[in-house]
Amino acid sequence: MISIKDQAAVRPNLVLGICCLSLLMVGMDVTIVNVALPAIQHEFHATVSGLQWLMDAYTLVVASLLMFSGAMADRIGRRRVFQTGMALFTLSSLLCSVAPGIASLVVFRALQGMGASMLNPVAMSIITNIFEEPKARAKAIGVWGAMVGLAMAIGPVLGGALTQFVGWRSIFWINLPIGIAAMILAGRFVPESKAAKARAVDLLGQILVFLGLVSLTYAIIQGPRAGWGSGPIEGSFAVSVAAVGTLVFYERRRVDPLLDLRFFGSVPFSSATVIAVCAFSTFGAFLLLNTLYLQEVRGFSPLIAGLCTLPFALMTILCAPISGRLVGAYGTRPSLLLAGLATLVSSLLLVRLAADTPIPVLLFAYVIYGAGFAVVNIPITHTAVSGMPKSQAGVAAAIASTSRQVGATLGIAVAGTITGARHAHGLSFAQATHPVWWIMAASGTAIGLLGWASHTAWAKESTRRVAHLLA
Repeated sequence: MISIKDQAAVRPNLVLGICCLSLLMVGMDVTIVNVALPAIQHEFHATVSGLQWLMDAYTLVVASLLMFSGAMADRIGRRRVFQTGMALFTLSSLLCSVAPGIASLVVFRALQGMGASMLNPVAMSIITNIFEEPKARAKAIGVWGAMVGLAMAIGPVLGGALTQFVGWRSIFWINLPIGIAAMILAGRFVPESKAAKARAVDLLGQILVFLGLVSLTYAIIQGPRAGWGSGPIEGSFAVSVAAVGTLVFYERRRVDPLLDLRFFGSVPFSSATVIAVCAFSTFGAFLLLNTLYLQEVRGFSPLIAGLCTLPFALMTILCAPISGRLVGAYGTRPSLLLAGLATLVSSLLLVRLAADTPIPVLLFAYVIYGAGFAVVNIPITHTAVSGMPKSQAGVAAAIASTSRQVGATLGIAVAGTITGARHAHGLSFAQATHPVWWIMAASGTAIGLLGWASHTAWAKESTRRVAHLLA
């Protein structure tokens, strides 16, 4: 809660702008780093698995710490955690820019992920506490959503230009002035707030989540190199299964769990988490493979490669508001059906990707995929929280956000592993990607089917039962 003194002095639109700085910085960082992957690979002579770890070190840490960071923000203060996250993200960006090798860069990217976990979810919590009137809050969230598209549009072009004309290390410098400005402005204008009743910290649950994700990702990425039947890989899969099993056993018996398993009794909520994994796994795979294809296979410069992905980002900006209106007027089913169809169609356009695939075909696939990705975000959160008690809406949204990051992590790991293994066996890079596009097509089909199923009478009844339990 915000004190009466702080409420009187608060300037909501300025607070919104400060929070949007964190989203701009984190959103740009994802696409900027993707454009720079070939340059990083060449300088450090990195393998595909090295690039996978470069991306997954970030998403793994974010996925593991999102709920923990939210709980800490509610307990010790949202502004304090936001400023801490901004300081850590800014410092780790500086460290990334001076990394001497791929291993150290991966470590510094993990530190960036730790900082990022304290930024956007906490910033959203700040916004929802500042804008108490429903219409003003909806408008603020709309601005927040538009900033996502803006960050994704700026990222590839800015990252391409910096990588080409200054060097890949400069892509991390852009975070420094933004991060410093946001820290100073947050200290001056963002009021401190805490939850009236904060959740207890579930340290064991947090450790089990991290252990399960890391061991699974390690097994997927390192499997082709170490051998799927080797001791380390089989052991990693076993650790992941054991961690998840222990987490389920432990969380069901905890009074205030990190992950309340009762949520998954709701068909719409479970559908939303699976949809998030499917949608963001395709997103992670899409960015990784297209970045490498455009620069390594087609020979485009980083700037031209960034411009080629601009249609995807522009469709995100244009279609995200349409999704919001569709959800408001007709519920989430139309948006999820459109998202699934667009993912399916764009993936099918790329299943025969070759070194000479016409550029118009590529750009058309990027446009279709961008439209699908744009309309899936709002329905994920809306489906997850709809019908839940207001006191539990924040937890439900946090689990949905975690599912997004888990999906991105797995998408990068699986896409890189499949493509790298097939490429190592003599196939061209373009040919090696073909199974990944088929997997993406299957994910698009799953999004559409779950979007339909989550709105049946049976599904809605399951949410009412769960809401009664949670209340």
